[in-house]
Amino acid sequence: MIAPASTQQKAEKLRAALRSHDNQYYVLSEPSISDMEYDQLMQQLVQLENEYPGLVTPDSPTQRVGGEPTKEFATVTHDVPMLSLSNTYSDEELDDFDRRVREILGSEKYQYVAELKIDGVAISLVYRNGLFVQGATRGDGTQGDEITKNLKTIRSIPLRVESGKSLPKNFEVRGEIYMTKKDFDTMNRKQEMLGEKTFVNARNTASGTLKLQDPKIVAMRKLRMFTYFLRTNDLTMKSHSENLQLLKKLSFVVNEHTTICKTISDAKAYCNEWMVKRSSLPYDIDGIVIKVDAIAQQQELGAVAKSPRWAIAYKYPAQQMETTLNAVTLQVGRVGTITPVAELEPVFVSGSTVSRATLHNEDYIRDLDIRVGDTVFVEKGGDVIPKVAGVNKKKRSKSSTPFTFPKKCPECGSRIFRPEGEAAYYCENFECPAQVRGRIEHFAHRRAMNIEGLGEAVIDLLVTTGLMHNIADIYSLKKEQIASLERMGDKSAQNLLDGIIASKQLPFGRVLFGLGIRFVGEGVAKLLADHFSSIDAIRSASLEDLENVEGIGPRIAESVFRFFRDTHSLKLVDRLVKAGVQTKSEKKKIAGRSSVTGKTFVLTGGLSSMSRDEAKEKIEARGGKSSSSVSKKTDFVIVGTDAGSKLQKAKELGITTISEEEFLRLLK
Repeated sequence: MIAPASTQQKAEKLRAALRSHDNQYYVLSEPSISDMEYDQLMQQLVQLENEYPGLVTPDSPTQRVGGEPTKEFATVTHDVPMLSLSNTYSDEELDDFDRRVREILGSEKYQYVAELKIDGVAISLVYRNGLFVQGATRGDGTQGDEITKNLKTIRSIPLRVESGKSLPKNFEVRGEIYMTKKDFDTMNRKQEMLGEKTFVNARNTASGTLKLQDPKIVAMRKLRMFTYFLRTNDLTMKSHSENLQLLKKLSFVVNEHTTICKTISDAKAYCNEWMVKRSSLPYDIDGIVIKVDAIAQQQELGAVAKSPRWAIAYKYPAQQMETTLNAVTLQVGRVGTITPVAELEPVFVSGSTVSRATLHNEDYIRDLDIRVGDTVFVEKGGDVIPKVAGVNKKKRSKSSTPFTFPKKCPECGSRIFRPEGEAAYYCENFECPAQVRGRIEHFAHRRAMNIEGLGEAVIDLLVTTGLMHNIADIYSLKKEQIASLERMGDKSAQNLLDGIIASKQLPFGRVLFGLGIRFVGEGVAKLLADHFSSIDAIRSASLEDLENVEGIGPRIAESVFRFFRDTHSLKLVDRLVKAGVQTKSEKKKIAGRSSVTGKTFVLTGGLSSMSRDEAKEKIEARGGKSSSSVSKKTDFVIVGTDAGSKLQKAKELGITTISEEEFLRLLK
């Protein structure tokens, strides 16, 4: 049934009023009507939409909670990766960050924006024609889970934004989902009254809530959002501080304590100020984020692997608690690294109970003089990983003795050794069961080969029974072998085989990461796969070839070079190639020869017609190469607005410089 025009107008007025009241309450913190009056307006709209279903719109306030539970979350690939920040814990490290910025920007003037680092969950929101169409978690930075329905329940996230000459229609917003201390405590009190399990901390609760499959339950948890990032092609983006003001105009919540710092000294003072005041905030923070303000300078500074060069997180010291060290055990990693672990009397630290903590290495134990039976101080590094931070020697027993590092591997009994110049011990037995299990677990992990059904328990069974000795053995497994294992059957065996077969289709970069080469994480693996295109090309690459890959340093290059000179490693690689995993990258389609084909470009400053990433894509699509530094091999330097020191270097080397207009003509 089509609603009369007057009813349509009434529904739109109600929607507009409710959106306005949501903005006043959740964004501006200035409610203009009571909760009862708000509920009455909402009920009127619900009645109209129930009577005339055609009135329902995607951005209607009634759609914040509704729909069937989600069976599983789809995977979303972020248009621009959600990078993680490098952490720093001292004024000296902030000075080092500032020095690196200054070295790249040269004589350019720059300033910073300092923001509270909210202890929450990073998410991305996408708007098309002013409507909220997609929300996703950060995930691994490249891909995340699509959680649009859950995010729609958060009233500080607008479902529709107003557009105008100075406002974008199509854009992406990023921010942090969090819970206030008060809302978290209230929720836990309700859990206690119901006789149900309470939650550990606000951050983990927010993260878990976003992964719930029923939006109705999500709506009952009072999640909120602070935004700190805006990306759009509708407008020319000049500075981060201006973007924050634009976010406010678009009705997003921006943290009020953000400030501009003219120097790194100002930023350090801001960090120290909030270290004292952090407990007064109604929500948790774990540090301060410091960002270069100008967008063109951010682009010029670029990124290394997964972290931007233009931003850094200053982390506050972790909470410390006392407990007893009952024993020291040794843990064997996938490359044979022996890590001493403290077995502790359980203690509650930074939101969770800790019974084990890392002791790092022999030198760490010796320097702190840590002994079994000591009363030790325990904290969480970065509020995540438990570690022993010190000893309360006033409580030490007179009969205690210094700890002596064992000489044999706890897993296989082989000799352990400490290479000259290194802090860690290693097990010399490459076939050590602990190493084998660790390498297989890494290879099968969802971020590597994502082999469903090959979890820790199954791997332990396969290694213990002698069916697997290395990662290549995965592709030799037979159904009857798997089915014969304890707690396994035909169905489980078939599911595992299906997962193994499916892993053969994953891209080369995932395979490279799965090999477990020292210092090669996901980001580095992708850089190598994109640059060399095949495993044969990496095998034959010289140390110099590897060091010349953008984003690859000498330590990583040497590790990769050594891996592909090791006889045992090469045998594994040959078996994987024979098994049919992807060992080549798909060649990017080139749009035909042009003036760009075969040329190397460097961009300095900002472009008005496209982002830096879009320019890079257009260059590579035409067979060209994009580089971040000017050298004698550079063919063109594209000069945008607020060009930096790269322009001066281009002039010194006699490199051809072109304007944005000239670059666009070359693309055509």
